[in-house]
Amino acid sequence: MNYAPLQGIKVVDFTEVQSGPSCTQLLAWLGADVIKIERPGVGDATRKELQFDPNEPSYYFLQLNSDKKSLALDAKTPDGKEILTKLIKEADIFIENLHPGAMDKLGFSWEAVHALNPRCIYGTIKGFPVASQYANLKAYEPIAQVTAAAASTTGWFDGEYNIPTQSGAALGDSNTGMHLTIGILAALIQRQHTGEGVYVYQSMHNACLNLCRIKTRDQLTLDKIGYLTQFPQYPNGKFGDCVPRSGNIEGGGVLGWTYKCKPAGQYDSEQDANNYVYVILQRGAKDFEAFCKATGFTDWLTNPDFNTADARDRNKQAIYKRIGEWTADKTKFEVTSILGPAGVPVGPVLSTKEIMTDEHNYDGNTLVKINQGGNIGEFVTVGVPFTFSNYQPTYGPCPSLGGNTEEILSSLGYTADQMAQFKANGTTAPMPKPAADSASK
Repeated sequence: MNYAPLQGIKVVDFTEVQSGPSCTQLLAWLGADVIKIERPGVGDATRKELQFDPNEPSYYFLQLNSDKKSLALDAKTPDGKEILTKLIKEADIFIENLHPGAMDKLGFSWEAVHALNPRCIYGTIKGFPVASQYANLKAYEPIAQVTAAAASTTGWFDGEYNIPTQSGAALGDSNTGMHLTIGILAALIQRQHTGEGVYVYQSMHNACLNLCRIKTRDQLTLDKIGYLTQFPQYPNGKFGDCVPRSGNIEGGGVLGWTYKCKPAGQYDSEQDANNYVYVILQRGAKDFEAFCKATGFTDWLTNPDFNTADARDRNKQAIYKRIGEWTADKTKFEVTSILGPAGVPVGPVLSTKEIMTDEHNYDGNTLVKINQGGNIGEFVTVGVPFTFSNYQPTYGPCPSLGGNTEEILSSLGYTADQMAQFKANGTTAPMPKPAADSASK
């Protein structure tokens, strides 16, 4: 059996760039019929952002819009409003991520959509919660991170690079899309009981803040006792009033750090500098004993500076130094092969290149290859991040700009003549540019 969980669910996707499309793409991969609304002649901004070929959509667009249908539509025209209204009346879900007030101005606010179709779930992504003092700011990925304490607690804790640092992970974009997906799926279940759609509001700020939950834990502890034992600043450094940047600590109370190794091969070049391994020393006595036996550090088992978790917190710099000396003549994979079987939490620092060239990752979910055809051919993207025991997603190509316009309009009952008129009046195609005035030449 391979029954798509969202089979039969219709989604009107009025989103662009990354946060919204990451949500609607997951819905598509779970079986929903997703209609992506795109500006005639322009399309989603990412189609032409960071392009590898000026004549092809970028990987940015391709990785976020697989298995959707594209409807070229200017919803500002009277005909465009009528078409979008018809789509909404048939939809289970309507999702948008435009700037605050844009959908209200267009005439498709939550209240308007709910009046058109009380069963339709309305999902929206904005930068900040409604009550936030920053609610009207235009939010991009880094803005969400810096306002949610992600940047202030990320980065190095001393020296020249002691500056707030945003994560390379898409905490403000794809993470927000995943959070909205949770809300949308919950709303679908709720609708089974109430028969009515609801308004699901997801801010980028709150999605980032949710991932910073342990930093609020640290702040509570810091406020209570004035220091944080798991941080590299303890016991000799000073703590201020705020949770500081913590370098590469694990963050949960165990002693984790990144250690340099000798290069392992072609992707551990001096330029790429990924010849590192992450090792965690757990607090339990048996776990620590297993680590010491695997590394040969058995003298630590009787040394009061290291043989208890609290002692290790106080002497973490000496621990970092000795483990670093031990890993220096081994590759990150050799360290992993020594410590892993001993039950020590360990992992090599892998680059995107290493992950994407590892065939083990092409399991139907972790990484997937999509055949776009034409000059693009095959491209790689991240698949559905979880697995079902009875459903395997299939991954199809992305739509061309407006590639499904006639199909969708026909399904709504529009005739060929009407569709031709929509093209002529700028509803589904760019208005033709006026001919140059010869008299002005």
